[in-house]
Amino acid sequence: MAEKLKVELVTPYKKVLSEEVDEITATGALGEFGVLPGHAPFLTSLKIGELAYKQNGVMHHLALNWGYFEVENDKVTVLVETAERADEIDLERAKAALGRAETELKSLTQDDKNFRIYEAALERAMVRVQVAGKSKR
Repeated sequence: MAEKLKVELVTPYKKVLSEEVDEITATGALGEFGVLPGHAPFLTSLKIGELAYKQNGVMHHLALNWGYFEVENDKVTVLVETAERADEIDLERAKAALGRAETELKSLTQDDKNFRIYEAALERAMVRVQVAGKSKR
């Protein structure tokens, strides 16, 4: 059994992460899950949420925006729309986006065609604020 997991995290724009790590947690469609070396193969979809990994005893955090997560033979492949490291998130911009989404949602009903758009924007902003708070700036 391997002692590390090889992680490749890719967006349509760039490779965000290519590292060997000790463990990973992420937010799947059915909730949060964790992966350690030797994990059984699986594939799941990811929702807007946080991905955290431990490398040499240090936790690292990223905000993710929808995608897929696959584990096979101690290799983890993560394909997502967007990924931001905690120290790359502009906290003031994330808080402003949170405020805008909250304001828009107050004026909409669930039947409105834009409701889901602003609901997702609110969720993204909340995750970005949460992850930015974990930065070691």
